[in-house]
Amino acid sequence: MSGTHDGKVVVVTGASRGIGKGLALGLAGLGATIVCAARSEVESPGGLPGTIHETAAEIEAAGGRALAVRCDIGVAGDIEHLVGEVMSRWGRLDALVNNAMAPTRALFAASSLEQWDESMRVNVRSLYLFTRAVTPHMAAGGGGSIVNISSAGAAHETTPFMPPGYLFYSVAKAALERFTSAVAPELEPLGITINALRPGAVRTEMTAIEFGPDADWSGWATPDAVVAPVAALAFRPELTGRVLDVSGFGRSWS
Repeated sequence: MSGTHDGKVVVVTGASRGIGKGLALGLAGLGATIVCAARSEVESPGGLPGTIHETAAEIEAAGGRALAVRCDIGVAGDIEHLVGEVMSRWGRLDALVNNAMAPTRALFAASSLEQWDESMRVNVRSLYLFTRAVTPHMAAGGGGSIVNISSAGAAHETTPFMPPGYLFYSVAKAALERFTSAVAPELEPLGITINALRPGAVRTEMTAIEFGPDADWSGWATPDAVVAPVAALAFRPELTGRVLDVSGFGRSWS
């Protein structure tokens, strides 16, 4: 497999399934070497299919280059191990796609401190840990890109209209967007861009279970629809510190 971005090394978190797997396969199709990161080395106990090893195997079967590395994105040691594996194998790290998250759903009154802490650990703390781990290597290599996958759930105008139970999700995505814009000015002098991307409604294994087979899926995108916008931010880094919507790709930004 060869493409327009041969030689680029990209880490994609949450690459076992859903948007992450779609991005891993799609970016590999453009010629990038993909590091598939997630906690999922076996299928999810909740019934969700897919593992990082299966994603990496699909990429390699199609002629691409991939490496599966188990990584709990809320654990600094796991992230440092992953980055060390990348640098020892390829000596470069060009882009990071922060896609993984813990989709904790709970009504506020029924929620627990443990659920809140786990959501913050995986969904917010991980942004700091991963960015801190990759930026020295990106800077030493002449620059790089970070793409954080967000959601319309982060927006004040959207959140009131979401179903109950999305408190943790909305707060985590809002934090992701603010982290993105706040750290961008510090990374820019190092040649590193960072942007947040709202992919819109995407049908994945998780949303299919969450909303059920009788849901109206018209208007929902598939994960491969997110590939081109992410590639634009990862491989043609002309923007930084922005919160962008997939619906504007090719119109208000590209």
